[in-house]
Amino acid sequence: MDLRTSQARSHVTLHEKWMTQFSRVYRNESEKNIRSKVFNDNLKFIENFNKKGNQSYKLGVNEFTDLTKEEFLAIHTGLNDNNITSPSQVVDETMPSLNWNVSNVFGGSKDWRNEGAVTPVKSQGGCAIAAVEGMIKIAGGNLISLSEQQLVDCDTDHNKGCTSGAMDEAFSYIQNNGIASEYAYPYQAKKGSCLSNVKAAVHISKFDNVLSNNEAALLLALSIQPISVAISARGNSFIHYAGGVYDGKDCGTSVNHAVTLVGFGTSPEGIKYWLAKNCWGTTWGEKGYMRLRRNVEWPEGMCGLAQYGSYPIA
Repeated sequence: MDLRTSQARSHVTLHEKWMTQFSRVYRNESEKNIRSKVFNDNLKFIENFNKKGNQSYKLGVNEFTDLTKEEFLAIHTGLNDNNITSPSQVVDETMPSLNWNVSNVFGGSKDWRNEGAVTPVKSQGGCAIAAVEGMIKIAGGNLISLSEQQLVDCDTDHNKGCTSGAMDEAFSYIQNNGIASEYAYPYQAKKGSCLSNVKAAVHISKFDNVLSNNEAALLLALSIQPISVAISARGNSFIHYAGGVYDGKDCGTSVNHAVTLVGFGTSPEGIKYWLAKNCWGTTWGEKGYMRLRRNVEWPEGMCGLAQYGSYPIA
């Protein structure tokens, strides 16, 4: 049963159904009671929001619904403005003829999934490796799922194993060391010893940043390849997002998370959006993806996504 649409008579019963759906087992009855209260508080927030109507997005239950906001943010985010190098104001020389002119973007939509440049959604921390996967495919290579675990284990001096590191630090590591496939260096869900002898499947020559606080520049860059961006995921509405075009008022612009933009378009209701691939598994959002409102009134973009954008170069 999909608990997002379930209309169970009792919140306690719904929590127990949720436990079954997500194979959640608690240590004892005391822990179950604590988690049940958190679940019910989150469920009340979700239901109250959805009852308002006239919203461009909806909220729903996911595998994180028994976590408080503080617990969730501590576990699944960690990026902050201090981790991020100020974006370059100089356009990379590989794109000089474009002059960051949005009129060069033909058509009103792009979805890199349709061109085979996006790997399946993962549930592997906050690394922004999807942009490298997409770039290699677009450059004429194969679509290869790459190893976040290698970054977790090996890129610890600057990127802190991805937990609170930045996209450009991850790109810098890959530029200097290459990156193995996920098959050769599989995810372990915790930090381990760096396996320095694993053969790299992919290398990049360099990376660059998108012009900061400029959605038009971000749109142009995304028309060329997927782009890693920093985003503010602090709001309860973000954590419980279940579908639609997100424009949460509690989002803010103080970034704490990294996602990969893999497309853009316009909803049937006429709302322009960015399409983001997240790393919180497929029970979150639209099977792991999120649409966020595009062309907002503030330069930082929805949830601050236009402040820090980075892309690898083959």
